[in-house]
Amino acid sequence: YDVVKWSNARSQQAGLTPVYYTDADLTQVYTSGYNGYVTYVNWAANGYRLPTEAEWEKAARGGLSGQRFPWGLTISESQANYYGATDYSYDLGPNGYNTNFDTGASPYTSPVGYFAANGYGLYDMAGNVLEWCWDWYGKPYGQPTTTNPTGPASGSYRVLRGGDWGDYAFSARCASRYNFGSGNPTFGSIYYGFRCVRGL
Repeated sequence: YDVVKWSNARSQQAGLTPVYYTDADLTQVYTSGYNGYVTYVNWAANGYRLPTEAEWEKAARGGLSGQRFPWGLTISESQANYYGATDYSYDLGPNGYNTNFDTGASPYTSPVGYFAANGYGLYDMAGNVLEWCWDWYGKPYGQPTTTNPTGPASGSYRVLRGGDWGDYAFSARCASRYNFGSGNPTFGSIYYGFRCVRGL
């Protein structure tokens, strides 16, 4: 929820219409406090917001289809910051934390843009930090509609995507979805980050 408030503040600073509100009539911009699990979204607003899970995955794939990662079917520490485990046939390793960043105390995060961008020019869509999505976790994926889904109307956990510096390659796949206790929207971690999107 701090990310939601940050997105609204960034929108206001840029002179854009905020996306998140504390009331169903969309009159009270969510700017402070804790609003429980009830936050209302103005999808027509041009301000900054968290991506939906579908938006995040489309962005992560960078125009590719049928690939595990934003660049292809295999992964190595030269492509992303994750915890190598060559037990996975598609992980070219080496094993362990990425040797470019595992010095000193954790977190072993990498600088933004350290690795090559994907086909859409986006950086760090695999590994480094898990990224918050707006959607409540639900099955099947693609609710309430398969066209531009925004996720279930309610839930207990928000979706996290992309894997992180301490996760195996399995979690860095474009299709990997996190939903367990780590997706509690009031919870922060050295493994979490976010990126904003904007309506037009």
